Amino acid sequence: MLQLVFSVPIIAGSAVFFLPVKLGRSILMATAFLHSSITALEWFHVTGPLQTKYFSNTPEGMLVLAIMSFLFLFISLYTVFYMAEVEMSKEPIFNASMMLFLGAMSMVAVADHIIMLWVAVEATTLTSAPLIFVHRSKESLEATWKYVLICSVGIALALLGCFFIIFSMEMVNIHVPISFSSLNVVATQLNPVWLKAGFVFIVIGYGTKMGLAPMHTWLPDAHSEAPSPASALLSGALLNCAFLGVYRCHQLMFNAGLGAYSSNVLIAFGLTSMLVSAVFILNQTDYKRMLAYSSIENMGIIAVGIGIGGIAAFGAMLHMIHHSLVKSSLFLSAGNILLGYGTKSIAKTRGMLKLFPRTALTFFAGFAGISGFPPFGLFISEFLIILGAIKAGRYVAISIFILSLILIFAGASRLAMQMIFSDRENVEQLIPERWKRTLPPIVLLLTSLALVIWLPDSLYLTIQNAISSIGGTVNG
Repeated sequence: MLQLVFSVPIIAGSAVFFLPVKLGRSILMATAFLHSSITALEWFHVTGPLQTKYFSNTPEGMLVLAIMSFLFLFISLYTVFYMAEVEMSKEPIFNASMMLFLGAMSMVAVADHIIMLWVAVEATTLTSAPLIFVHRSKESLEATWKYVLICSVGIALALLGCFFIIFSMEMVNIHVPISFSSLNVVATQLNPVWLKAGFVFIVIGYGTKMGLAPMHTWLPDAHSEAPSPASALLSGALLNCAFLGVYRCHQLMFNAGLGAYSSNVLIAFGLTSMLVSAVFILNQTDYKRMLAYSSIENMGIIAVGIGIGGIAAFGAMLHMIHHSLVKSSLFLSAGNILLGYGTKSIAKTRGMLKLFPRTALTFFAGFAGISGFPPFGLFISEFLIILGAIKAGRYVAISIFILSLILIFAGASRLAMQMIFSDRENVEQLIPERWKRTLPPIVLLLTSLALVIWLPDSLYLTIQNAISSIGGTVNG
């Protein structure tokens, strides 16, 4: 059944709170494999029912779920190796929260009821907060409170947006289930004023969780203070879940004949996010915060691509896939760097190529990928977004888009090159480099490369079905 995809990790996570550490690690890995199996069955429509009152198997939801499940499999593998070399007094809480977090995100991916989606997004905040606070330092406490408070305010605004959408039904005396599948059928009959107001609040609310500027301020602190496996999951999976909430409301706007309005809103927020990231990434002193600002940039890129539509929407979906793979790999590599150097300071991270050659390779390859260099998939996705913008006549928007990309690359490349290629300067290894911790980030990078060479038909058709509802195309 569809509900197994979120109920299994929730049950497993609840049990791990009370179990010994080693058993908890085993359950974490078992849950990751079981979740991947259930997701594969849902992907190929093997199980049923595929649609209930509150949940539904949709192309965009399955895409987010598949990315999430694949990432969690390798992040959990990395977590087991990572935990064997660090001291964490509250590891049962960390492992349990990872699985509860997976369950909440899975619920977001399959939720069809507009309020159920809101509940699931709120649940991701509550289940992921302990992951940020697990080290119990002053900085992690501040980051956790900032995350909870800002995202709670955002989610409250999203709830108001949901009420406005429901009110758009009541204003014209339409009585259908408040699910996205039902609302899309009667979208043209909904009150446009309340629908527009609802969409703005939805974008601000879910956009806060997605990391869109100027609601992004929680993200750099949370990604920096969370342990690297949690950071990889936050950036690679959580941001996609928040984007899914925005995307489904954009679908509703498009079906209501208000696609131009919602597109302009998405483009405006997307470009703002890219510009903010370009400004703040220039003088970062913490490599995990640098990666966090890169996530803000890439969420902005996805919003711009979806807003432009056409072939750019296809580019945006590809960007979501490849960003998740490459950024998760980068955060796992950052975990290896932190273990080796004992610091998140860029200035104190030197001689990586000589001290930690495999980590230097994965970090450099990840940086090249996230910067949009071929042969990585983000080069193709950004090219398609630019092409779509030119075809749509969005010349001002794409000029800002390209300028932001250049500024971000200029700022981030200077910092990354210092870390990788500078002299050692008497830096010592704290924890030696090990193959088992470098393998998961390598696999994620190779997966991104493989999807450039060969995009499976099922994945191609899923993307095509997801973007067709907003006028997106894969043929230009």
